[in-house]
Amino acid sequence: MDNIPILLQLGILAFLLLIAAFFSIAETSLMSLNRYRLRHLVKEGNRGARLASSLLSKTDKLLGVILLCNNFSNAASATLVTVITVELFGEGEWVLMIGTLLVTFAILVFGEITPKVIAAAYPEKLGILSSYVLYPILKILYPAVWFINLFVEGLLKLFRVNINFSENTQSLTMDELRSIVTDAGHFMPKKHRTILLNLFDLEKISVDDVMTAHTQVEVIDFDAPIDDILQRISNSHHTRLPAREGDNEEIFGIIHVRKVINQLRSYQQDAEISKEALRDIISEPYFVPSGTPLYTQIQQFQEHQERIALVVDEYGEFKGLVTLEDILEEVIGDFTTQSPSRVGSYRKESDGSWLVDGSSALRDLNKKLNLNFPLDGPRTLNGLILEHFEDIPEPSTSFRINNHTIEIMQTQDRIVKSVKIFP
Repeated sequence: MDNIPILLQLGILAFLLLIAAFFSIAETSLMSLNRYRLRHLVKEGNRGARLASSLLSKTDKLLGVILLCNNFSNAASATLVTVITVELFGEGEWVLMIGTLLVTFAILVFGEITPKVIAAAYPEKLGILSSYVLYPILKILYPAVWFINLFVEGLLKLFRVNINFSENTQSLTMDELRSIVTDAGHFMPKKHRTILLNLFDLEKISVDDVMTAHTQVEVIDFDAPIDDILQRISNSHHTRLPAREGDNEEIFGIIHVRKVINQLRSYQQDAEISKEALRDIISEPYFVPSGTPLYTQIQQFQEHQERIALVVDEYGEFKGLVTLEDILEEVIGDFTTQSPSRVGSYRKESDGSWLVDGSSALRDLNKKLNLNFPLDGPRTLNGLILEHFEDIPEPSTSFRINNHTIEIMQTQDRIVKSVKIFP
């Protein structure tokens, strides 16, 4: 290179470093691309995304062309620096050592570290842009890449490493999906994140967690006089009411308030509806076993075209009632149109404590009051307290559960009616 001016040699060196920087950027950005975001861009018709997706589907070929060009530029840079150093300072061990250190520094700073840091910061933009250049280069250098990969594949087979890039082995577990949604940050509104996280919990939550306990279910006694029955129906805050009769008070059907109103309208003004006529419009009850996951139950509601189900235990005993609205509230939050029996189960006191009904569900308290009650046992606060004492505690009794101080305020009929929870 005696006839090549030093300035031209330095220009060629800068160009080689620029090539190395480009392939470093391409490697890091393409390998850091979000595959799901890339698929979305491909579906939208983004040409650069299609090229990037095609390159990533042949990762062995992609890495082959990137490393081939990158190593070629680095080797050429090292050789050129050696020539330039010798021409400027002559031959000698110290000169060659200094030249080696200089080229190593230049390659690391300008050809490796800096470009890769930039690529890691903007993987989508740089990865898609670099695909426009890499795709034709791979076409041109395909014979050389194929020849090199012959040795690579042979070495992998020697070590019994089986790699198949044609199959998409990436899959996400439910916990990984939960982490993605949780870390979405400003990319997703908080309400949307909450709804998605609640959807993921439907498989872990059963009907027992959201049902209304049998002691709180409003039931129509069909053995009562017809006037009393109609009075109860007209004063009810619910659209569907279980009906029971007989000595064992077994639930035999569900009364739809709208059907009763329509039946009353069909009668003449001086006529009275009878129990037999009322029985004709009572629908069959829909029973579900205790422990049914909410995800399964919402599908069963859809398949059976039902909106209300009676939860029974293994002995067929009535445990509670679950509705479609109960499951929807687990996903999107409480509705504003709740019956008085479900409103005001907790109230904040002036001292910062919470006055809570003993019948309140532990899951609701944990979610709404940011508490940490255990959920692997009893479903209600009353059940948790009775399990803790193995007896019915006296009023003014204080104790701690999971770092929460609880004071018994009122007990009645073998249950804890109200407690005070201190922060």
